[in-house]
Amino acid sequence: MLLLGFVLVILKAVNVHNAVMFLAQERELAEEAFPGDIIGIPNHGNLRIGDTFTEGEDIKITGIPSFAPEILQRVRPLDPLRAKHLGKAVTQLAEEGVARVFRTNIGSNWIVGVVGTLQFDVLADRIRTEYDIPVNFETAPLDTARWLHSDNSQELKRFIDKNPGDLAYDHDDLPVFLARNAWHLQNAVETWPDIQFLKVREQFG
Repeated sequence: MLLLGFVLVILKAVNVHNAVMFLAQERELAEEAFPGDIIGIPNHGNLRIGDTFTEGEDIKITGIPSFAPEILQRVRPLDPLRAKHLGKAVTQLAEEGVARVFRTNIGSNWIVGVVGTLQFDVLADRIRTEYDIPVNFETAPLDTARWLHSDNSQELKRFIDKNPGDLAYDHDDLPVFLARNAWHLQNAVETWPDIQFLKVREQFG
């Protein structure tokens, strides 16, 4: 049982106020929660997917797996002056875990990755209604995304410097390789053996 009140999240003390219990269409304030309960905790960007709540115990957990999306599209605001606001909107959606978003290294465009095309319609509607930013999703000449990792930091920097047009950064500011097709990805893997092109990474809160 987790008593809602004073809890810890990743070594940061937070007070939980007005937690809501969800049961079908019903909503009610929750004083306590048990395994299997679904609750909503109002916050302003302090909590993210992967955050862990405890009452002070010293625990160690692995991260939640984050999978590379296979459907990628570019998102643009109908009003170019709302581009900065769009960045904030898609970043917050990525923190919720509803999609993967990548900011391109050149041009600072936003690429959104999902597992099903219907998600683009849902995202467009949410961005319009929740952030007041009408957007268009456009086909991007991209096949997949891969997070980059290497134990050799100099080699990773060299790869990034030599491939600026194929690079992006996710909402955690981690480097991502955007592959145009299967050959593009395979060629990069073979050319840079000291670089890992990760399809799955652990996401920590």
